[in-house]
Amino acid sequence: MKYTADLLLRATKLGTSTLFEASKIANSAIDPAIRPVWSGASIAGPAYPLECSPGDNLAIHLALEKVSRGSILVVSTGGFVAGYWGEVLTVAAEAAGVVGLVIDGGVRDISAITARRFPVFTRGISMRGTIKASAPSVGKTISFTGTPVSVGDLVVADDDGVLILPAAQVPTTLDQGQLRADNEAQMMSALAEGKTTLELMQLTKWRSE
Repeated sequence: MKYTADLLLRATKLGTSTLFEASKIANSAIDPAIRPVWSGASIAGPAYPLECSPGDNLAIHLALEKVSRGSILVVSTGGFVAGYWGEVLTVAAEAAGVVGLVIDGGVRDISAITARRFPVFTRGISMRGTIKASAPSVGKTISFTGTPVSVGDLVVADDDGVLILPAAQVPTTLDQGQLRADNEAQMMSALAEGKTTLELMQLTKWRSE
């Protein structure tokens, strides 16, 4: 699935929290233990899913020869934390046009990744390296912390977490997300004028007598 630059910018600006609420897809939010390596990282783009065997990163190397430019790698490792990714793969990914990484395993060379401002969202950090002996799945649909991910699904990630939207539901979710953002903007103005959240959310029946 191809996404326009305007659509990706719109998704990034709306952010994961707003889009999650708008999507009404319970499993679109990835395990909150997967966090950005550096604060302020924010990215949106089409997913390229792959699966690594525990402690083995061969699938990542293979993926970098197949992935479309502008994609975000979504790497399942079964939650096994090791240094599947570091500075070398970051440089290789940039050269291949990959714009970000989401991995439920681990990464290393954090200073280099941060200095390059390459968006990485990971379960952990580990100095322990990996072998290169097997590649269970490259470019095929996977289950990532309980969320199905196919090539072309939309990944949106920021300081609030990682969201994955099925490609077919992206337009509707973005439209609903914009409505939520517009409503929240109106609420912010009302709050600045002295209204309360109880009034604006119609919760006044819960006021104490």
